[in-house]
Amino acid sequence: MAVAPYHATTSMPSSPILNRFTSITQTGFISYPNPFNPYKVDAVLSSSLLSLSSKRKQPRNLFKVRSAVAPVETTAEFDEMVSGTQRKYYMLGGKGGVGKTSCAASLAVKFANNGHPTLVVSTDPAHSLSDSFAQDLTGGTLVPVDGPISPLFALEINPEKAREEFRDVSKKNGGTGVKDFMDGMGLGMLAEQLGELKLGELLDTPPPGLDEAIAISKVIQFLESQEYNMFTRIVFDTAPTGHTLRLLSLPDFLDASIGKILKLRQKISSATAAIKNVFGQEETRQDASDKLEKLRERMIKVRELFRDTNSTEFVIVTIPTVMAISESSRLRASLTKENVPVKRLIVNQILPQSASDCKFCAMKRKDQTRAIDMIRNDPELSSLILVQAPLVDVEIRGVPALQFLGDIIWK
Repeated sequence: MAVAPYHATTSMPSSPILNRFTSITQTGFISYPNPFNPYKVDAVLSSSLLSLSSKRKQPRNLFKVRSAVAPVETTAEFDEMVSGTQRKYYMLGGKGGVGKTSCAASLAVKFANNGHPTLVVSTDPAHSLSDSFAQDLTGGTLVPVDGPISPLFALEINPEKAREEFRDVSKKNGGTGVKDFMDGMGLGMLAEQLGELKLGELLDTPPPGLDEAIAISKVIQFLESQEYNMFTRIVFDTAPTGHTLRLLSLPDFLDASIGKILKLRQKISSATAAIKNVFGQEETRQDASDKLEKLRERMIKVRELFRDTNSTEFVIVTIPTVMAISESSRLRASLTKENVPVKRLIVNQILPQSASDCKFCAMKRKDQTRAIDMIRNDPELSSLILVQAPLVDVEIRGVPALQFLGDIIWK
């Protein structure tokens, strides 16, 4: 059985189920179930532990970890993250495959167990939030998560479904359905004008960046809909770096684009009668301009949200490799350029110390030490709160396992 690097004091419950999930050796290390027997682990997580968690009246700290890894003691300063009842947004992002979803899901569970009604949203087209919670979240609607004390809901945004809707609506009534679709976005008159200019075919293909546009529209829903008022914490599990940067820069792009369209419309409104006939009556033109202006105001609101240090924080998640650290440094630089607040850096999958080290483990640990030294010397990353999360030898699935991971990372 593999041994993970936790020097821990414990308050173990008497439950034999939890004793099977994790046990304490005489040396004070925490060990995990054998990962080569996933059926046994899944059975424990999905049935007995989940039932035990949902019946719990108050959160129980099963482990009081003094250090996440052997070399240094790290803390995410969770007390600051959980304080206050003002709506707060946390966006977790980074290179693909570094454990963003597990970190985001465990943070959402931690918030919910600390009294915050919480929503966790995946904006990654390749969703894994359902796998992390061991629940089907693929419907594109809010799904309650069983187990935490306060309400916890999860949502996977489905861009492929939106693409299909876009294609279907473009075929209705000989293609005029596109106007209906864009009417809902406040861009109906723009679609009509393009149709008059025989350019409507361009609207039948979903444009680049549609995934990010859908995610932005969901953020607008969070800001404006009564349905989301109950949530005091919203956690975003974002797509890999490139998609996330497009998502964050999209409000600026749309704001500038809509501004140019409004200026162009203003110039055209004073043109000849022939041009006026293309755009319809004066009252209709004004209505279209009002819709565009309203959409522009919404984009400005989203942009201000992303940059608001009081209500939003971006958490970078990475692993201790030179390539991942280099990408994280570039991500921090891009976020700084976009004025997005960043305070924390999670370094995931740290190898434990071991008295009997194999040659492979020793070399791997040496590489990881070099990568962590890069962070401490990197001008973009060195100022962030550094949290080191260990590599565990059991798959993190389901609320009990996420609670366990959250107690390790979010201290």
